[in-house]
Parts: sequence; structure tokens; C-alpha cells
Amino acid sequence: MKPFRAARGGAVVARLEPAEAGIVGLLLDQLEQLLDADADDVRGDPVMERLLPDGHRGDPELAADYRELTEESLRSGKAADLASVRATLPDGGGEVRLDAEQAAAWLRSTNDLRLALGTRLDITEDTEPPEEIASDEDQQLAVYYWLTALQGSLVDALVDARAGRS
Repeated sequence: MKPFRAARGGAVVARLEPAEAGIVGLLLDQLEQLLDADADDVRGDPVMERLLPDGHRGDPELAADYRELTEESLRSGKAADLASVRATLPDGGGEVRLDAEQAAAWLRSTNDLRLALGTRLDITEDTEPPEEIASDEDQQLAVYYWLTALQGSLVDALVDARAGRS
């Protein structure tokens, strides 16, 4: 991966290797399937609880009312962000060029992907990246930390773009 950097006109640009673009695409597919699932089928799923948290923790009835009012719009917003990322993801790797709106969708989606992976892997502040890839969990941890770096480079590039540094 060539990290995101500010480009002329307020855009941000990165370059993804084919495998990296494939991983992002696979993660988008998995998150999309989860978001498209019937609410009753994913009730109690820790990832969905993390992505769509209760609006009120102390009052289950109020939380249920809030969820009824907001869940559909939250799901559709996340789905729209995933579609934006998918539309700007180079098939087979290559350059990713984003305007401010697309970059915001990438930030929200990479955050959701990290939340989903972090929840499944039970990541805490004490979790360290793997020193070597010896298991499936090590691979997933490596992807989590790679997404963290990708998202961090996007934030830095957006700051540079706003400051006019390209």
C-alpha cells in the first residue's frame, strides 16, 4: 500500500496492491451481508450491537423505541457508505482517488470494518499486532492493523488537504 496523501484540488490519493483491494472488497461484502440481514436474524450479534448500539443503556423499553426509529436509517447510511467505497475501490488494485465526500465514506466504512473485526477478535487496548502470521487469527489481526494504518493515512491526508499541503 502506498498511503493516502493530499493531492491537488482537495483530493486524497493512495495506491492499493491487488491483494489489498481484494481484502477490502471481501470485508465490504461481509459487512454488507450483515447489514442486509433481517434484524431478528442478527439480534444479539456482538458486531451488530457494536455497529448499531442501544440508544439508551439504562432503559430497555426506551432503547427498543429508539432502535425502531433509527435502525433502518443507520443501516441504509452504512450501506450507502459501503457502496461509495466499492465504487471507488480499484478492481485488481491501483490508484484510489477520493474527493471529500468519498473520503468521509471511506473513513466511516473503515471504522465500521475495524469495529466489526475488533469485536470478532475481542481486541483490547492491550492487543498487539502479530510478530509473525502463524494462524488465521494472526491473519485477521494483521488485516485489522493494516486497516488501522489505512484509516490513519486517510485522516492525515485529509488534514493536509484542508491545510492546502499537497
